[in-house]
Amino acid sequence: MLQLAITLLVIALIAALLGFGGMAGSFVGLAQIVFFVFLVLAVLSFLGGGVFRRRYSS
Repeated sequence: MLQLAITLLVIALIAALLGFGGMAGSFVGLAQIVFFVFLVLAVLSFLGGGVFRRRYSS
């Protein structure tokens, strides 16, 4: 998912360089949404992994 956010950001930068401002803004917005979803899922994964590891390790 992080790779998708980076790809969208690169597409936005290329679109901005070519003069497609509206399209670049849309891609930046999508990249931000995907990045924040990645962050939330990563934090939940780290917290959930720690809880399950502690519970079932003994």
